[in-house]
Amino acid sequence: MQKFKEIEAEEDLQNFIKLVFNTDLKVSGAWGYTKELSTIIEKGDESSIAQIEFTLATMRAYLEMNMTLEEDERYGAINLNELSRVVDGEYEKVVYEISAIKELEYKKFIDEYKENSEKSDFNMTEHFNRRKEETLKREVVYWFKVV
Repeated sequence: MQKFKEIEAEEDLQNFIKLVFNTDLKVSGAWGYTKELSTIIEKGDESSIAQIEFTLATMRAYLEMNMTLEEDERYGAINLNELSRVVDGEYEKVVYEISAIKELEYKKFIDEYKENSEKSDFNMTEHFNRRKEETLKREVVYWFKVV
């Protein structure tokens, strides 16, 4: 399976997220690869903690799998699904399954579908089976500290 480079901790994670994703989150710390490098989330009443965690995990996935890679290596259609969650005091260890497909391949599948989906001889099952075969799935752990 393809390995992705871990994103290095930012000096000011909150500002980095605002700059790159135009999103205001009350966070600090690192990108949650280990308990020691947890992303620290300040409790607030604006959103659920689980939703903020999901948003952060999605951002990390896009940084790892798209934004920091060369154009022909980038993944798109990145989706996350929470698999498990363990709460240990202030810490939460969340495991996500990430599915994604190389952007160039995804574009070919979308174009093929648009061009052929109305044709009587278009085999939609075969199309989606090929797309599924091209989809990468990986499990990642993300550590959060909620304060």
